[in-house]
Amino acid sequence: MEAERHAARLGRLPLVCATHKSKGETVSQLDGLKEELVYLRLWLGIVVVAEIGLLGWLASAPETTTPRLFALGVGGMIVLGMGIYMLHRHIERRIREIRSL
Repeated sequence: MEAERHAARLGRLPLVCATHKSKGETVSQLDGLKEELVYLRLWLGIVVVAEIGLLGWLASAPETTTPRLFALGVGGMIVLGMGIYMLHRHIERRIREIRSL
């Protein structure tokens, strides 16, 4: 903490007590978790849109593309699907953490 650094140089005890959380620290932690939740939801939306686009391409071009490129597309769908699942689980954990505050 900034106060502890300054207090150590001045030879005094810090003014901030770190043994318990004050209401301000809980609110600031809550704000941080909310910001992280918004950021995670943004990335979840981006990954979902990317997977929808890839699915559309796979559905429209199976005859015109090479088998290798098609297989890479299917692999990409699997990877994006796993990413969506992991992001969803992370968002659920953050929501539970916010509820516990």
